[in-house]
Amino acid sequence: MPAEQELRQRIGALEAELAQRVDDAGDQDRQLQRYAADLRETFLAERRRSQELHRSYMLTVRALASAVEARDAYTGRHAERVAAYGLALGEVYGLQVADEPQTEFGFLLHDIGKVAVPDAILFKPGPLTMTERLVMQQHPVTGWEIVRDIDFLGAARDVIRSHHERWDGDGYPDGTAGPQTPVSARVFAVADTLDALTTQRPYRAPSTIAQAREIIDEGAGTHFDPDVIAAFRELPDTRIEQIRTAIG
Repeated sequence: MPAEQELRQRIGALEAELAQRVDDAGDQDRQLQRYAADLRETFLAERRRSQELHRSYMLTVRALASAVEARDAYTGRHAERVAAYGLALGEVYGLQVADEPQTEFGFLLHDIGKVAVPDAILFKPGPLTMTERLVMQQHPVTGWEIVRDIDFLGAARDVIRSHHERWDGDGYPDGTAGPQTPVSARVFAVADTLDALTTQRPYRAPSTIAQAREIIDEGAGTHFDPDVIAAFRELPDTRIEQIRTAIG
């Protein structure tokens, strides 16, 4: 009988230990649930702050772009159109624009350096002199200098500095060629030319989309990255027209 009693005691001790472990596991599970709930709340709060911060950045960038465009009535909403064209083309090309909001900021602020160009040069109706052309060609560098210390603009600096570079190296201000020019600037160059060609200007009527495509296509391998041009061919006319109609 002592052996049976001892066995019962051992079983009782094991049951008590198991019950304690179940209680401990329950406590741990509840702690984990509370921890997970805290993490979810923290994540949601951070996402809300990030979204609000991005909204503030976008409002700031759009305000700056509007201030630049206010100097030139003929370009009306050029920055918005070319940014929309650039984003659409970037998606076709495979540029990760959704993950890089700074790219859109660069599209919108590409001409911010023109704030330093004298009106006499910026609005001159006739051809520029060599000296005036050199002043005008400094606006990408000036724009880059304006934004270079603004952390949230990040990759926007690439577009601002390099949007007048060419695939063959004959662009400015740095004369970079081929893939030396940031891909965002190479995509932007096509979008910028598209908007320039299809917009009414004092000295010419706008081109049709078909005419603009023909002109841009001729620049593949010289002015423009051939791979970006290949993507541009895949961008539907309906998408281009949709953007133009929506923005005006």
